[in-house]
Amino acid sequence: MSTPYPFTAIVGQDDLRLGLLLNAVSPAVGGVLVRGEKGTAKSTAVRALAALMPPVAVVPGCRFSCDPASPDPACPDGPHAAAQGVSRPARTVELPVGASEDRLVGALDIERALAEGVKAFEPGLLADAHRGILYVDEVNLLHDHLVDLLLDAAAMGASYVEREGVSVRHAARFLLVGTMNPEEGELRPQLLDRFGLTVEVAASRDTDLRVEVVRRRLAYDDDPAAFAAAWADEESALRERITAARALLPGVVLGDGALRRIAATCAAFEVDGMRADIVMARTATALAAWAGRDEVTADDVRQAALLALPHRRRRNPFDAPGLDEEKLDDTLREAAEEEGRRDEGRRGDDGPGPDPDPDPDPDSGPEGPDDGGGPGGGVPPQGGGPEDGSAPAPSASPSPESQGSPESQGSAQGPGAPAGGEQRPVAAAEPFRTKMLSVPGLGEGAAGRRSRARTEHGRTTGARRPEGALTKLHLAATVQAAAPHQRARGRSGRGLVVRRDDLRQATREGREGNLVLFVVDASGSMAARQRMGAVKGAVLSLLLDAYQRRDKVGLVTFRGRDAELVLPPTSSVDAAAARLETLPTGGRTPLAAGLLKAHDVLRVERMRDPSRRPLLVVVTDGRATGGPEPVALAARAGRLHAAEGTASVVVDCESGIVRLGLAAQLARDLGGTAVTLDDLRADSIAGLVKDVRAAGRAA
Repeated sequence: MSTPYPFTAIVGQDDLRLGLLLNAVSPAVGGVLVRGEKGTAKSTAVRALAALMPPVAVVPGCRFSCDPASPDPACPDGPHAAAQGVSRPARTVELPVGASEDRLVGALDIERALAEGVKAFEPGLLADAHRGILYVDEVNLLHDHLVDLLLDAAAMGASYVEREGVSVRHAARFLLVGTMNPEEGELRPQLLDRFGLTVEVAASRDTDLRVEVVRRRLAYDDDPAAFAAAWADEESALRERITAARALLPGVVLGDGALRRIAATCAAFEVDGMRADIVMARTATALAAWAGRDEVTADDVRQAALLALPHRRRRNPFDAPGLDEEKLDDTLREAAEEEGRRDEGRRGDDGPGPDPDPDPDPDSGPEGPDDGGGPGGGVPPQGGGPEDGSAPAPSASPSPESQGSPESQGSAQGPGAPAGGEQRPVAAAEPFRTKMLSVPGLGEGAAGRRSRARTEHGRTTGARRPEGALTKLHLAATVQAAAPHQRARGRSGRGLVVRRDDLRQATREGREGNLVLFVVDASGSMAARQRMGAVKGAVLSLLLDAYQRRDKVGLVTFRGRDAELVLPPTSSVDAAAARLETLPTGGRTPLAAGLLKAHDVLRVERMRDPSRRPLLVVVTDGRATGGPEPVALAARAGRLHAAEGTASVVVDCESGIVRLGLAAQLARDLGGTAVTLDDLRADSIAGLVKDVRAAGRAA
């Protein structure tokens, strides 16, 4: 077994280490999600934590790590007789991104269950992680159904495996740690909420710290055992501190004042539900125990908020997790003032109820909270916020679209105006719920929520012989296959004699995620009539829809003389939204170049992931300018996509009374469909369907 990197030798990353240690002190905190760029010691810290965890006593021979002092009465290996437990180190179990459902929760031997009535169960990773650490690297890349199973087990403290009426339950209480790189995609907000704490990590920009990181890593790589021995005393001291904090934890007092601060903070930041309040309370208690105190302080509440609330503040996928510390300090200060007024009211002779003359209260106290004594009162205001310079400066030049050709965009000459026909990026309009766009046919791609596909989860549509291990039994088909052979197999009792050849795998139909490649026209013709804000709003709406349907997305833009792959296909939909926000406009319309660039991107992605079907979304008014025969070139590029069977949708951005219908012609060349910006809205489509039905009934 390799020697792990010592936890105490990690340089910096204070929030990461604190979040892990608080969960080691109090696993009830609910685990921690570590977000950050690659190469920031996320995995190193998690693996090093296991060496600091106290050893666990287990029932000898139990595959589910039952505690001999209180064994699980429902343990599949039980019931356990009274016996002396054996001690072993706490485990760190890693869940691979490509793990199957059976590998996670365990598997039943269906053949033995049907033929013999025996619950032959092979434990999964959840059983291995019981009373230890379950580590999920790149948790944002796990399939949704695995994340659901994982978080359900973490919340309930048990895992349930059910196959055709045969069920097994076992305890599964573990410290859940997930790491992720946000550039590769976000977790859904409801899944983020299931992690107790979140921490953001980034590489330090301090030269001395970076030098020390490299020095220690090189020393460890040269001789891991010697390096670990050099840090043994620090590791032992930290291990003892964790043990002491665990012993102190039950005696820590969470006073009414601290509870009110917690509730006021969660209410002020408008977090959903009550989980945030509970996690903050447990975290503040763990912080007090870690500091060796027997009572929660205001500073504990503040630190707990910084760890427990940032990921619960997201309202949509494009919101970056974070917490306004100035608002947090104001909220805690107001809660302290309210608590002071309540205390004075209780000490007064007037009894309960509000003071009829509250004016003297704020000024009468010799130790008013406005003297800088509130939690975090010494923290300076956060300057340089995103609002500084975020709004584009108004141009003093006349509107370029009123000066003739739409290709003459970018004539603003104000200070700092971009050169070369390029205009400043415009803000996107408010996003809306979009019409459902899907790829026709039946695919076999990754599970998602867009197009029809054969999946492991969904409605049962038939049965087939299993290829490899049986995962979803089709009971009726299995019985039908076994029934004709019962006499030849010498059946004498009531049980059905089943052979492996009789087993049938259920085929199911669900939904898959697709690769949605956006090709966005950013030329001058799109900006001429102030349409780019509406166009960006439409693309943003489609990106939000892609996020909800678990698609990969890519972004190609074309303007001037060429097309550019602004964002290679990725699961990070919010990265696409960020690229869209800064998208400049202006210049000619090289429509053919945009379509050919999209063709190259899709060709590469078909080789990388052949099972993920693409959906091409072209956002344009259909104009094509620049170069020889631009319209004919665009038509040929469109027919190239049609020849390869690429599903496509053209979002027609043309506006005005007189319309040329160029986008509709492009859709015909692509072999796809065209929708206008107005028709893209889901409510508009619903109204259209109602009108058509009403007309049909009237006829």
